Amino acid sequence: MAGRVRQPIDEAAFEAYIANHVPAIKLPIGLKQFGFGQSNPTYQITDATGQRFVMRKKPPGKLISKTAHKVEREYRIMHALEHTDVAVPRTYALCEDEGVVGTPFYIMEFVDGRIFEDFAMPGVSAADRAAMWRDAVTALARLHAVDHGAVGLGTFGKPTGFYGRQVRTWTTICTSQEKVVDVETGEPVGRLPHFDDLVGFFEDARVQPRDRTTLVHGDFKIDNLIFHKTEPRVIGILDWEMSTVGHPLSDVCNLLMPYFTANASGASVNDLSAFQEGQTPGLPRLEEALAWYAETSGYDACADLAWGMAFNIFKLAGVCQGIAARYAVRQASSEKAMLHAAVRGPLAERAWELARQVKSGREQKL
Repeated sequence: MAGRVRQPIDEAAFEAYIANHVPAIKLPIGLKQFGFGQSNPTYQITDATGQRFVMRKKPPGKLISKTAHKVEREYRIMHALEHTDVAVPRTYALCEDEGVVGTPFYIMEFVDGRIFEDFAMPGVSAADRAAMWRDAVTALARLHAVDHGAVGLGTFGKPTGFYGRQVRTWTTICTSQEKVVDVETGEPVGRLPHFDDLVGFFEDARVQPRDRTTLVHGDFKIDNLIFHKTEPRVIGILDWEMSTVGHPLSDVCNLLMPYFTANASGASVNDLSAFQEGQTPGLPRLEEALAWYAETSGYDACADLAWGMAFNIFKLAGVCQGIAARYAVRQASSEKAMLHAAVRGPLAERAWELARQVKSGREQKL
């Protein structure tokens, strides 16, 4: 929900920009700020006719991450996908002039629907839950079926070597994070369990999935989707800042990860017991979800799933290690940081369990 503006902007300058560049918005406007989208401050615009729009901007100040907060990238891919069957909000304008509201921003339509923070979708019928999950899977498959060159995104990312680059990036990130020392105790954050074995496994080209190239959302999961208010279908996909050209398996694994962490003790700050087999009526079986995806995308991810899921869970362990590192230097609030930091070990253990399954299967074939 949108509420008070916690990060004020120059509203007069913003209105002047709208007057010159976005005729669809009728002045004067009212401004509120959403509670979600905190990595990039996100505002609700209500114009003089009562119509709502959304403005999303980079945060103020020096940015720590070189890869996050890319609102220009979000705008570019959403704008390119507007005339495809991918459910993206309509975009109206991108402003890269920092002199207007302090940082670059873009304006898009307000998509009015339901967002589920709990991926098991409590409060809906079993039939709707099944239909909504199917449409979520199909929405992802439609994205991966897009010819990115034909929509002007041919240079949106490197066409090959996605996982090789990812492995190198996350090896560097985790190696750096583990050395961060707590400002009070003097203790380092420490290495993830099985880190060297996991990196060696992921670097082994013999077990890596074969290269594939599609558009990749980068953070495709249920709480980044907007569902119709009454119908079981996806009407909007949000949070495109990590989008690129890469391997579609990464998105598939991101969406289906709860199926693999639900039974791993201590591997999530949320209760994922709903994803244990037979616990939630209407929640599809993993095999069903993969079949729906293959039906639309043409890619059967089953053979690659264990490798891809091991890597995605390893990355999540790295993210939680990063939260622990930020807490060590007191750049993260203690309560939430400690909850996330605590799951990094169990996540790495689960990643190694899946990696061993892949290694064992390959050895049996040999």
